[in-house]
Amino acid sequence: TCGIFLTMNPGYAGRSELPDNLKALVRPVAMMVPDLAMIARIKLYSEGFKNSDPLSEKVDTLYQLAQQQLSRQPHYDWGLRAIKSVLVTAGAIKSDIMAKARPDPAKAPDPAAKGNEVDEEVVVLRACRDMNVPKLVSADARLFARLLRDLFHGVEVPRVEYGALQTAMEQVLQESPERYQV
Repeated sequence: TCGIFLTMNPGYAGRSELPDNLKALVRPVAMMVPDLAMIARIKLYSEGFKNSDPLSEKVDTLYQLAQQQLSRQPHYDWGLRAIKSVLVTAGAIKSDIMAKARPDPAKAPDPAAKGNEVDEEVVVLRACRDMNVPKLVSADARLFARLLRDLFHGVEVPRVEYGALQTAMEQVLQESPERYQV
């Protein structure tokens, strides 16, 4: 037994319809839109988050609102691939914070870590911000910041220090003829 499956997205820009002679040889199968909140919840659980239910709803709502309210740009992606990338990044941030929270006299403790616990809302907010703001046009960046403030009301993300890299970048920016604000 052999099965051949064709996946098509004919409404997508640049794609064409399947010719009638090939349509007669295949049977159509209906697809449905995935439940992004449930996928986000499961991904957060798999990354070690304990508070996944409300966080997944916030991420799903953020991406829905961003898709509806931000301008249409060819490089914007508010779908499952982007959500998964943000959640994997959130897991990496959490792991990094947990590693820094372990007692090691040579390392400074991370301010997002509270003993052995991590403020998961701060981690998800930071991942959403860090993964999306760099790709936004300036008008959309302001709106996206408001969306984050509304969804993560009262959550403050501590400033992340990048050490020597940050110092070098600030020095280059101050020495540049455009005189960027640091």
